[in-house]
Amino acid sequence: MMFNRPRPIDMTSRLWRVNETQSEMTGDGPIALLRALIDLGTRHKVPLSVCCGGGLLLAALYAHSLPPTYQATATLLLEPRQSAISGGEAGAQQILDLNRADSELQTIKSERLLSAVFESLNLQDDPEVGRRQPSLIGRLVNGLRLRLGGQSEADSARIDRSEPVEGSADIELANEADRAAFANFMSRLNARRVGQSFVIEIEYSSSDPKLPARVANATVSGYIYQTVAFKEQIARAGTEALQGRLDSLARQVDAAREAMHEGALPAIATPDADARIIGAALPPLGPSAPRKSLIIALGGVVGLLFGFAVVVIRMALDRRVRSAKELARETEILCLGSIPDVPGVEGVPWRITSPQEQKFVSAIRDVRTSVEIACTSLRNEKSIVIAVVGWTSGAGVSTLCTSLSQIISRSGRQVTLFKAAHGDDVRAFDDNLPAVSLAGAAFAGLMPEQLSFEDVGGVAVLPIHSRDANANLFTDFRNPHVRRIFEAARSRGDVLLDLPALRHSMDALALASYADAVLIVARAGKTTIEEVSESVQLLRRAGANVVGTVLNRARG
Repeated sequence: MMFNRPRPIDMTSRLWRVNETQSEMTGDGPIALLRALIDLGTRHKVPLSVCCGGGLLLAALYAHSLPPTYQATATLLLEPRQSAISGGEAGAQQILDLNRADSELQTIKSERLLSAVFESLNLQDDPEVGRRQPSLIGRLVNGLRLRLGGQSEADSARIDRSEPVEGSADIELANEADRAAFANFMSRLNARRVGQSFVIEIEYSSSDPKLPARVANATVSGYIYQTVAFKEQIARAGTEALQGRLDSLARQVDAAREAMHEGALPAIATPDADARIIGAALPPLGPSAPRKSLIIALGGVVGLLFGFAVVVIRMALDRRVRSAKELARETEILCLGSIPDVPGVEGVPWRITSPQEQKFVSAIRDVRTSVEIACTSLRNEKSIVIAVVGWTSGAGVSTLCTSLSQIISRSGRQVTLFKAAHGDDVRAFDDNLPAVSLAGAAFAGLMPEQLSFEDVGGVAVLPIHSRDANANLFTDFRNPHVRRIFEAARSRGDVLLDLPALRHSMDALALASYADAVLIVARAGKTTIEEVSESVQLLRRAGANVVGTVLNRARG
């Protein structure tokens, strides 16, 4: 038997009810969203905890796998010399000096200066930025760029120069590996101007704790060397002819050159550099990256969000019934009760010894009261016939019927229970029940007074199916013999029909037509919305009066 498959809108409607009118009292806004998330997290705490823990674990492994990164920063103060002129001319000179600060920054970033630092510190042999052969894909891409007349990766990675450099003679790199190493070196160095001031910060990052300070200081010394060497050349050309001036400039040049090669700052003052060193780069005390605690925290948040996404997707795709409210909302049929899951309880005990048993009995009593209210117009001081059915054999129909019959019997009314065998094999019922059955009586044409019912705890019990397979196969439960048997049982008191599962037998449809009220049992976490809806459609087509549903083995 096939039942209707849900449409896409039916799946998503479990999260977003597009056809449901919201109550005016329903809260909205951030508070309602927070409450919904808390409720969702409470009901699905296990998968959320697993996802959050997995995110924390993966983030921790990732954070500890990252190499430490150290940073060092050298600070340079430009000291532009201003002319002793008046008024507006002085203002024009100051604007020129501000623009000159940006020019000096580009000079520090220039390939001419950085290549000198790169070669003086022999960084091409450093394992971090040194001669690493490019990958096959990188060689293919660079070759294609050169063929098309474009720039290579090293060329595209170069920083803008303060002034044009003729050709590529400023940096002599032997091969593609050297150019890649130099590009890697430039990507790790950062020179920036602090606001609109004349202060320039030179920062370098490396996994070697000592190298960043050497590179930052060498870059400052290289800038000073380049500036003082230019003035020395001018002095030697005759602009400044005093020998003392030449000697001073020569000493400054030698000190700056030596400091650049050593990765340090000049050992003597360099007043002619038009810049003053206000902060030397010091070896870092600890790594500045990666920030493991932040990565782990973000991993936990991402894992939690992933868990919520998994839960939402599962809720959208999972069509199994979880609560009585959901069952009533999805099927648009009144849910008459929710029976809690109490292990080991198969009926109403004579003596209640635990809170769980009390909840179970109270839920059975509520179902009985709901059925009585639904059948008020039918009773009128006479007995009624109640049929209980489920889609599959594991819904708990037999337990519910037995419990209802016991509740009614102990209230002083006589009850007759027609009990079905639940399972794929209809012959697999209790051997303690009598051999006479409803199917056997109808097959043999027996009269109601010829039947013998078994008394089980004050309830008259008669099996629906027979031990005889021929009787079960050839009996028509719509024949007059079955009706007379039911009428005779009704005359003695209320009648309960423990019907076989709809999925395995059509006998349930034939027997349900005799009932004044039919209850459909759905097992929480097992029965789907489509199975309940299909049961309702089949029963109503057979002429049965479906008054509601019951959720069995509900948790929480």
